[in-house]
Amino acid sequence: MFEFSLQANEGAARSAVFETPHGVVLTPTFMPVGTQGTVKSLIMEEVDALGAQVVLANTYHLYLRPGHDLVAQLGGLHDFMRWQGPILTDSGGYQVFSLAKIRDVHDDGVDFQSHIDGSKHRFTPELVMEIQRTLGADVIMAFDECPPGGANRATARAANVRTLRWLERCRDRFAALEHEVAVPPQVLFPVLQGNVFEDLRREHARDFMSAGDWSGFGIGGLSVGEAKQDMWPVLELLHEELPEDRPRYLMGVGYPDDLLEAISRGCDLFDCVAPTRNARHGTVWTSEEGQVNLKAARFREDTRPIDPGCDCYACMRYDRAYLRHLVVSAEWLAVRLLSIHNLRFLVRLAEEARRRIAKGSFESWSREWLLRYRNAKNTTENIQ
Repeated sequence: MFEFSLQANEGAARSAVFETPHGVVLTPTFMPVGTQGTVKSLIMEEVDALGAQVVLANTYHLYLRPGHDLVAQLGGLHDFMRWQGPILTDSGGYQVFSLAKIRDVHDDGVDFQSHIDGSKHRFTPELVMEIQRTLGADVIMAFDECPPGGANRATARAANVRTLRWLERCRDRFAALEHEVAVPPQVLFPVLQGNVFEDLRREHARDFMSAGDWSGFGIGGLSVGEAKQDMWPVLELLHEELPEDRPRYLMGVGYPDDLLEAISRGCDLFDCVAPTRNARHGTVWTSEEGQVNLKAARFREDTRPIDPGCDCYACMRYDRAYLRHLVVSAEWLAVRLLSIHNLRFLVRLAEEARRRIAKGSFESWSREWLLRYRNAKNTTENIQ
């Protein structure tokens, strides 16, 4: 049911076909985030139309509301969301550590209070497997401890040890659930930790390889506050350590330049809330001007599309002047249209990366694209 087939390589960058029970995913690809069973402000037909192949949902949020058992009662996550393509659910671990009002991490799991109503809950590796099995996503993530960016070596090492122990428990419960809960086949990805300490990253990868034969790997603990330049050596190291024939999911990374940098270092799957979050603040990405905020007065009479090279609905139908009007008027249509554009921008960027890798021109193209984008971004920030 699950197969990952490499199609082309250029250096560490690679294009592949990832087959799942709910459809084929061509990688590299960007995955829109549907935290609570929805990509914010969009219907799933719009998500499909912008070229998304797989979407994410969040275990923590769906567990708290409306509850995983209710989702299963209503037909499972695919029917609940009205999305029949592949779905990936994260473990909820990051949300427990970042959103819970009060939390207590211990070897058995994490005790936490809901950010919604303060109610008390406990996540264990076993329960996280049961929740994700009940939700019925295609790819599910192991429960891990994600230390914050800037964590010291001792903290990072302790998180590695605990994450490995939790992974073994996730593995065992996942295997047992395959015979207990009747949902379509799933695969379990472990989540690699180690912060920016290269020896801890290497050690963790090797420990994980010894703990099981995994269908893919999540790379966690990056884009959580560390310096960007510290991320790239970690990805280069993991490219050497991880098996070539399994997908690599770089968790929480999705700004345009970061996407290309990570693709060039062997990553395949990406997600980030930035496209829709930026849209809610009037910020969009462009190929020629970098990141811009449409609230700026200079767009008041600008009749150009957001990005002349973009084929999204917002760019094909509306100009910057009208979109700026919607943004400064706090109209919800602005959020919808800018979300469509930002998501399509990243999906299209990954599509072009796939084409370039197949042609053997990815390195030169990405280098030129990044130079132009970053120069434009710096210039635009000075203007704004």
